[in-house]
Amino acid sequence: MATQDATVTDSTAKDTTAFEPLQWQLCSETNLVLFFPKPTTLEKQQQCWALADTVQQIPEVSEVVIGMNTLSVFTTPLTYKELQNLQQKLTELSINTEQKQIQGKHVEIPVHYGGEFGPDLKAMAAELGLSIEEVVEKHTAATYTVYFIGFQPGFPYLGGLSEALYFPRHTNPRTKVPAGSVGIGGEQTGIYPFASPGGWQLLGQTETKLFDLAKESPTLLNAGDTLKFTAIDIYE
Repeated sequence: MATQDATVTDSTAKDTTAFEPLQWQLCSETNLVLFFPKPTTLEKQQQCWALADTVQQIPEVSEVVIGMNTLSVFTTPLTYKELQNLQQKLTELSINTEQKQIQGKHVEIPVHYGGEFGPDLKAMAAELGLSIEEVVEKHTAATYTVYFIGFQPGFPYLGGLSEALYFPRHTNPRTKVPAGSVGIGGEQTGIYPFASPGGWQLLGQTETKLFDLAKESPTLLNAGDTLKFTAIDIYE
C-alpha cells in the first residue's frame, strides 16, 4: 500500500565517503560500463542516478542502463579513437558529478512468510543459526530503497538488507518461482512480479501486484522509492 506521492530532487551535497577511482570499461564497440567498487551502497547508487541523467545528454550516447552500483552506456557507431575520447569524457564526468537523491513514495508489502509460501525460510534460518521468527524480524525491520527496476517488469532490486541475512543463491535455480515470491539472493532482497525461473532463496509471498497494465503507471515501485515488508503470518 503506497503511503506517499513520489517527488524527485537533486542533491548538491556530496557524501563525505571517498570513492576509489572510477574506471569505465570498454566492453564492446558500442558499450562502456562503470562498476563501482564494493561494497554496494546507496551513496554510490545515487551517483549512478545522477550520472545517468548527465550521460544521456551526450549526443553519441543512445541508451543508459542503471544497475546495482553499475552504469552501462550504449553508443551510436563510433571509431576506436572516438570511443577512447568518450571513455575519457565519462571518467571526468564520474569524478565531478554530484549525487542525486530521489525522495520517492513509501510502500508497505504484506507477506506470508514460510511454509508453502517461503519454502527456503526454514533451511536458511538453520544455516544462519537463527530461528524462523528471527529471520522474519530482521527482514521486516529494515527500510529498503529501490535501487533500480530490472530482470522483469516491476522487479525491484533493493538496498538495505541486514548483513545477518546475506545468503547465496541456489546452485541450481528453480524452473518456476511463483509470482509475488519474496526472496534473498546474496546481499539483496526482492520480489518476483511474475512466475519465472529463479535462484533466490524464497522467504515468503505477497499478494501485492507490482506490475499492472490496467493502471496509468503500471509499475508499483520505481528507483528511489522505499518499502518495508510486514508479516501477515509465519509458517514453519
